[in-house]
Amino acid sequence: MRAISRPGRRAVLAGAGALVLALTAAPTAQATHNIPGTPNGSLVLVGGGLKDDNAEVYGEIIRRAGGEAARIGVITAASVPESQDPDAADPDRCSNSACNGDYYASLFKKHGAADAQWIPVDLDHVADADSDRVVAQVNSMTGFFFGGGDQQRYITTLLHGDAHTDSKVLAAIRAKLSRGAVVSGSSAGAQIASGPDMVSGGDSYEALRDGSTPGYFEDPTRLGYFPQGGFGFLRSGLIDTHTGTYGREGRALRLAADTGHDRVYALDENTALVVDHPGTGREAITVRGPGGVGVLDLRDARTHSTRAGWALGRARYTYLTDGDHYDARHWLTLPGHGKRLLTPHTDTIVPANPDVFYSAADPAGTPCSFRTTARALATTRAQHTATASTYEAGPRFTVTFTKKPGFSAWSSDGTAQTLIDLRIDIAPH
Repeated sequence: MRAISRPGRRAVLAGAGALVLALTAAPTAQATHNIPGTPNGSLVLVGGGLKDDNAEVYGEIIRRAGGEAARIGVITAASVPESQDPDAADPDRCSNSACNGDYYASLFKKHGAADAQWIPVDLDHVADADSDRVVAQVNSMTGFFFGGGDQQRYITTLLHGDAHTDSKVLAAIRAKLSRGAVVSGSSAGAQIASGPDMVSGGDSYEALRDGSTPGYFEDPTRLGYFPQGGFGFLRSGLIDTHTGTYGREGRALRLAADTGHDRVYALDENTALVVDHPGTGREAITVRGPGGVGVLDLRDARTHSTRAGWALGRARYTYLTDGDHYDARHWLTLPGHGKRLLTPHTDTIVPANPDVFYSAADPAGTPCSFRTTARALATTRAQHTATASTYEAGPRFTVTFTKKPGFSAWSSDGTAQTLIDLRIDIAPH
């Protein structure tokens, strides 16, 4: 996802204990690509902001790539190339595809990989995406990591741009995935795993107010998307990243509703959605890391527009945390080991939330605001419903959170960690 400079902001299932996961999944949208064979590999998709010391996530990638024998190919084509980086010659200040590739390669080695190498494909080396020499390098790897930046650059370099066909390098990575390799990525590197209707930019308030438009726009607040999608590695739902940090739940709900998708995986920073056997009847999902992954469920959702604006009713929100398992085919969550059903235990009124999507215009806003209200409602017995609103007006949107039958919260420490099937309604005023 492209970096956005914003003033005042920091960078960027009831009875589940009795559930038995089938651990299978079926795609909910048409695939952009067919993955050859049966994908025996896995995905590790991080919502951005992957910290250097996140041993759990780096370790997960390395373990799946062969542990001490892991050889990680690092792809950073979403970064600007050296030719566009004014600090390219300064190793302490550079931020381009080559130096970012070296940076991630050194991190993977630090965390225990036998080898990690930059795959030299970027806007300065587009032709190398069809080089037999680079394909041979790819074929020597046991796992892959796609770095952040702008996912449009991945489309330009690895999908032949508007042709949207696999380059030789991407075809080789796809084949390695089908034979058991791990494919991982962070931020744009996770987003590019999307199937059709991959988000290209936008903020939640403008998304709710104006809706989505196919394409890629210079206005970073405008909700845009690529109808043909990305690489199509994960097709059981849309993907969004940096969710809590940028308050993107609103834009994710609007894009899914506009494009006819019934599920979004909304990834938090420094946290991974781990997918085994992606795109098959054996697809199985686990969450790893200190944050979480929201699952936005629009199967029963209804939208309508009034003179005041756009409205969404009957969506549902599940928030998965470390160790939780999710069965996409059956829409079931199995909370992680050690988590217990949480009984509401306070009489505290849910605090007012005047900025539910952490507006860039609000100097007093706080990240993860949507999730904070949801968790506060989960812990109180004084309320079954709580409301929060957008910072912006004209119209102002109100988000209503409701604990309907079937809602549950789970915890290992007495606080609400995992949330399952909280109803979400959005209305303009």
